[in-house]
Amino acid sequence: MDVDELLSFLTPETRPDVKDHATEYLLGLSGNREGLLHLLTNPDLLVAVSSLTSDPSNAIAKECYLILINASADAKLHQVLVNRANVVPGLLKNLQDPQFMFTDQICTILSNLTRHRPTCSTVSKAMVQQEVSVAQLVDMFCTEGFNKMASLHYLGPLLSNLSQLPEHRTVMLDPHRCVIKRLLPFLSYEASATRRGGVIATIRNCCLDHACHDWMLGDDVDVLPFLLLPLAGPEELSEEENEGLPVDLQYLPDDKAREQDPDIRKLLLETLLLLTATKPGRQTLKKNNVYPIIRELHLWEKDASVSAACENLVQVLIGDEPEEGMENLLEVEVPEEVEEKLKQADQKEQEENKKEGVEETGENRKSQQIQDGWIRS
Repeated sequence: MDVDELLSFLTPETRPDVKDHATEYLLGLSGNREGLLHLLTNPDLLVAVSSLTSDPSNAIAKECYLILINASADAKLHQVLVNRANVVPGLLKNLQDPQFMFTDQICTILSNLTRHRPTCSTVSKAMVQQEVSVAQLVDMFCTEGFNKMASLHYLGPLLSNLSQLPEHRTVMLDPHRCVIKRLLPFLSYEASATRRGGVIATIRNCCLDHACHDWMLGDDVDVLPFLLLPLAGPEELSEEENEGLPVDLQYLPDDKAREQDPDIRKLLLETLLLLTATKPGRQTLKKNNVYPIIRELHLWEKDASVSAACENLVQVLIGDEPEEGMENLLEVEVPEEVEEKLKQADQKEQEENKKEGVEETGENRKSQQIQDGWIRS
């Protein structure tokens, strides 16, 4: 179909049946690489689609949101979406409306757009302009029934992506607000792996700020039991081992199940490892007898990359303390030649994992794409 002809069908004045056929065609087009390339070379199509998200027809508006989900899953189209189509202000406005029926689609689009730092910064600036804080997003995320037409699960990945930026981590880690503590119960939220994954990725990013470790491990937040519980299984520990654990981890029932998603298990382990970066953090994990939980997890684990993460953590838990001046592992300067060797070792490990069918993931969750009405990773 000719682009100019197609654009003439994507106007508010066009007959609803004609608009519906045009948006349905674009939805199919946006479900494959060739179609996304076509949208990249013809950005006015996305501008028109964005304007039709407010169409009186819910069916047409929904198709337009699904097209934007597909487009936002491709990083090459991010600048078109945030600059040419200027989608972010409208998305943020509708996101806060508890009566809006396409909020889940908005969460997915914003989650996709914020995966990469440049567009994440653009979204962050728009949030400031529209007075939308990350604390407000957490409030929506934690309020059951905030929007009865939306699950808001994809607010989790959005929060994790925003936590790339120091300004949002500062809000989350403000001791007077205790925003991060509100997220902790969702680490064991059985109804949605997306929600659990978004929360642990957010906490992991926050743990990159080592100055907050004492506070997070202390009584005000008490993050450790929340991180350990999804990794604990039904194995019987000795009385001495049980007594050394946090109360919530002691004498777990025979039917205790571990986190089923290997990506989430790996993020939990990486977060625990970050908390061992400082001497007080290492002492806290050792004092709370973390080792038996990780030992049993390692014996149970089938995923190679998660097993490697277990081994990395165990090395710290049972190893000697670093020499004086190197107590903070996040501040240790690694010589360039050593850093290069470590990178090569990591690359080799990733290649071996891929051979075994393990897919490596970054700190942010995967983008989502709709094709024929279904979400696919």
